[in-house]
Amino acid sequence: MKEISAGGVVYRRRGEQIEFQLIQDRYGKTSLAKGKMEPGETIEQTALREIREETGIEGTIVGKLDTIRYQYTSPEAGTVDKEVHYFLVEATAGQLTPQVEEIWSVEWYEPQAAWAKQTESGYDNNDGILSKAFAQLGIAL
Repeated sequence: MKEISAGGVVYRRRGEQIEFQLIQDRYGKTSLAKGKMEPGETIEQTALREIREETGIEGTIVGKLDTIRYQYTSPEAGTVDKEVHYFLVEATAGQLTPQVEEIWSVEWYEPQAAWAKQTESGYDNNDGILSKAFAQLGIAL
C-alpha cells in the first residue's frame, strides 16, 4: 500500500527576524505539520490544508523542499510505503491553534532555537528538511 502526505516548514517574518513553526506531535516529538492527501487534492493543497488544520496558520508556498520516503507497518494494511512532500511555506494569516486531536502543541521559534529543538527532540529525517528551509531563506546554521 502507498500513502502520500504533505506538509511544510512554516515561517513568518517579524521585522528583520524570521521565526519557524514547530509542532510537538502526539508522541511527544518535535515535528512539522503534515498529513495525508485527500481524494481530489494536489500535493500543494494537502500541505496548506494540513498546516491550517493542525496549526491554525494560513500560508503561501514559497518553494519545494524535499520528499521523504520510508516504510512503516500498519495493523490494518501491513507494510505501507509512505511518501511525504515538504514545502517552504510563508505564514500569511491565522493564530497558532494546535489541533489537539492530532498534536500536543505548536510554537514559533527563532532559527537557532528551532534548529536546537529539532536536533534534540525531532525526527532525524526532518533535519535535512529544516536545513533546506534555512538555506532557501539564507539562514546559516
